Amino acid sequence: MRNLTQEFGFKFGLAVVAVAVLAAALAPWIAPHDPNGFDLALRLSPSRPGHFLGLDEEGRDLFSLILWGARVSLLVSVLTVAGCAVLGTIAGLTAGYYGGRWDQAFVFVTDVILSFPSILLMIAFAAFWRDGGILSLVIILTAVGWVGYARVARGQTLSLKERDYVQAAIAAGASTMRIWVKHLVPNLLAPLLVQATFGMAGVILAESTLSFLGLGVTTDVPTWGRLVDQGVQYLLIAPHVALWPGVAMAVVILGFNFLGDGLRDRLDVKEVR
Repeated sequence: MRNLTQEFGFKFGLAVVAVAVLAAALAPWIAPHDPNGFDLALRLSPSRPGHFLGLDEEGRDLFSLILWGARVSLLVSVLTVAGCAVLGTIAGLTAGYYGGRWDQAFVFVTDVILSFPSILLMIAFAAFWRDGGILSLVIILTAVGWVGYARVARGQTLSLKERDYVQAAIAAGASTMRIWVKHLVPNLLAPLLVQATFGMAGVILAESTLSFLGLGVTTDVPTWGRLVDQGVQYLLIAPHVALWPGVAMAVVILGFNFLGDGLRDRLDVKEVR
């Protein structure tokens, strides 16, 4: 029964992620309306012909906004996860491979960062550096999120560098870069892939939280977090404005988590979170 449940979860997560990525990529062609087009006469209207998810406070089609908002949310997530993976892998490899003072400094820095709730650090950085750009938000999220990837890379490196083939390469005089590229990094890909899958869900939630607080990306097309934020004030008279973006965000986050669980089981990766 557990195997069947895990298999269903993996397929469900893969399907949700695939649909979300395709919807975001094809938003300019499948969105039924211009996300910036508005009809004030129909503002806050619930589901109706031509607008099956209803309209927001400015009379914009909610379904079109969700599709276009997915592009921003997923773009921020992909760039952040990529930055965290690269930075974390380099830091973790360096600490685990060289050890000594490098490892002590790594442990100290990561312990200091992990001693603070990540969302509070993000809010503090976003409030200090508040220009509303995608790049600045990615840098902020990366500055907080690289630690998890680095700890995974360090833990794996500490184990891998004691393997016979790595010791043989060192004894043969192979360069550090060659050992990293040929022997260490390929063996880090599986746990880092699982970490990145869970990380996508975490970044989407973090970006939405910052957008909900008014500290996220200020683009012409609202992200899911901004759509939820705009709809909260109308919960009693037009709950659909906050409901559907929230549902879309929750389903995609759930999909990434199921996908990460499935990949962890298939790749036999232990304790990557």
